[in-house]
Amino acid sequence: MTDHAFTSLDGFRTLLEGLPEPDAQALADAETRNSQLTKPPGALGRLEDLAIWYAGWRGSARPEITTPQILIFAANHGVAALGVSAFPAEVTAQMVLNFEAGGAAINQLAANAGASLQVHALELDRPTADFTKGPAMQEAEFLEALAAGWNAVDPTADLLVCGEMGIANTTAASAIALALFGGEATDWVGRGTGVDDAGLGLKAQVARQGVVANPQAQQDGLQALRCLGGREMAAMAGAILRARHLRIPVLLDGFICTIAAACLERSKPGVLDHTIAGHVSAEAAHATVLQHLDKAPLLSLGLRLGEGSGAALAIGTLRAAIACHSGMSTFAEAGVSDG
Repeated sequence: MTDHAFTSLDGFRTLLEGLPEPDAQALADAETRNSQLTKPPGALGRLEDLAIWYAGWRGSARPEITTPQILIFAANHGVAALGVSAFPAEVTAQMVLNFEAGGAAINQLAANAGASLQVHALELDRPTADFTKGPAMQEAEFLEALAAGWNAVDPTADLLVCGEMGIANTTAASAIALALFGGEATDWVGRGTGVDDAGLGLKAQVARQGVVANPQAQQDGLQALRCLGGREMAAMAGAILRARHLRIPVLLDGFICTIAAACLERSKPGVLDHTIAGHVSAEAAHATVLQHLDKAPLLSLGLRLGEGSGAALAIGTLRAAIACHSGMSTFAEAGVSDG
């Protein structure tokens, strides 16, 4: 894997500039091909748009998905000690072992999608700081987490899904959403792993305190991610930006992943053009964040697991779109009259 190309936060910011764009010729050729396929115009609905979008990023009018990659990042949050989750922080490490043993939902979904799966545990024995008292990560820690994601992307992959595991990370994501998009803390908190009403109130209180304690988080997406996020969220952001540099399309997962991506978008509008929302989760705030990002989800199945599970499921939908686009005959090839 390529070593990360930044040694400071300013250095990382430079990687948000001069980003690769879709291949204009491939886009035009894919649109032409789509117009000639043996179907009425627009009959495959959004599948047609997906295939053309993917073709542009891959630089081929007739692309295939052959090497999708799923990355799972795991980390622990200091605010877990405040009781914001229905599960103890030890579950993060236990779930990493489950991923590595092949026993989690994402293992089955990755195999079903024909995707490689790598799990990266990020200093599980060293949670981030309690963000109600100051930044969750110092700059050096933040850069290390960004780099973990950047370096984890396989340059030969042709599709990327990022997932996460981290007890208390829905609280962190809610705090970031409050900092980025405003409103009330109660607009952004959900039940996560299954907290009761008292737990929901505590999550809102912690999110509010976090934003108050870190005013710089309201001014800047990367500062929001550093001050209120976790290492796994920073790693997802690093991986998503690396994928843009490599022109690898990305399927976004649920609330946590989408918030990590939103921190990039807030820092540089348009940086997420190579991403599609794989699904909308049962975590109510996820739909709101997708609206802010103008991302229409592919699937809506009531999932709230994380792990990259919803985006992994969406690989099948994107594969189907591309299979139709690249595999169907044109009217000329099939000898069918086009009207």
